[in-house]
Amino acid sequence: MSDTSLSSLSSDEERRRPRTYQNREDLFNKYNDYEFMERFRFSKAAVIEILSKIQNNISPQTHRSKSIDAMTQLLVTLRFYATGTFQQLLGDTIQADKSTICRIIQKVTLELCKLAETFIKMPSDEEFRNVVENFYELAGFPRCAGAVDCTHIKIISRGGSLAESFRCRKDFFSINVQVICDAKLKIRDIIARWPGSVHDSTIFNNSHICALLEAGHYGEYFLLGDSGYFCKKYLLTPFVHPTTPMEENYNRAHITTRNTIERCFGVWKRRFPCLYKGITLRKTTTILNVIVATAVLHNIAIEMKEEQPLQDLSVDFDLEEATVEELHSAFQYGEDTSVRTTLVNTVFSG
Repeated sequence: MSDTSLSSLSSDEERRRPRTYQNREDLFNKYNDYEFMERFRFSKAAVIEILSKIQNNISPQTHRSKSIDAMTQLLVTLRFYATGTFQQLLGDTIQADKSTICRIIQKVTLELCKLAETFIKMPSDEEFRNVVENFYELAGFPRCAGAVDCTHIKIISRGGSLAESFRCRKDFFSINVQVICDAKLKIRDIIARWPGSVHDSTIFNNSHICALLEAGHYGEYFLLGDSGYFCKKYLLTPFVHPTTPMEENYNRAHITTRNTIERCFGVWKRRFPCLYKGITLRKTTTILNVIVATAVLHNIAIEMKEEQPLQDLSVDFDLEEATVEELHSAFQYGEDTSVRTTLVNTVFSG
């Protein structure tokens, strides 16, 4: 047999050679409690609880070829959320291909998203009283059912003819995500599908929550928003230029109460730095799912009274304040300041 034939045979054998993996590390037991929290942003008890909700849907169907168990899949996904690192680096951690890590992140993220109906929802009729009372305790603002705002989640360029629609005012590519939170920083509603160039008020005006508020579904309760929104009976904004002590009292209470949404964004992004540093995934559907999945986990952390993440990340809030011209043009679109005026003349008159 010629040398060329031997070389060809050797090459073919090399391609057919089965991959072998070392025994994978036990990520759950590898770290002490502090190290575990630092790396995965949850305590071990919380991770066990989270796993119990999705384990049946992510557990491997076979144990051949060193299949990756459900706990490791969850921890790999949490590590991605906590770092936003390249998937190949995560693969090196557990001796798995980049493509395998990609499939794991997609699968676990999708299962976490399915929990949104359970963990992300507006208060029930029975809950509203507690939600309103919690807001009132902050600064004496009555009948507040939530604080609303948008935040930009960085992504890589989508490419193609629609790429520039994802470029936000701060000149990076993003998804503009609307969130409503309560006084305990729990996310009560989330909309994650709009490109970064879309203004906050456009997202709100096209939301299901706006439609419900317009229809009077929430009665006398309202949301608080910044000056980038149009003032309505159900969405109260601050005075841009307060002229009386009563308006200043209103503004102080409004700012303190609405600050909960900024704190919510801060805790959410510090727990999952991929939201702040940027999601490096290519598939838009998976990016949107990651945003919702981390919101679900954020609420689970609050319900389980998990420690807030360490202050190892300074979060810059992407607040889209309206310009004076935008505020003036708002009156062309039917601003309704009647509820705000009534509150100023009654609650904040003293």
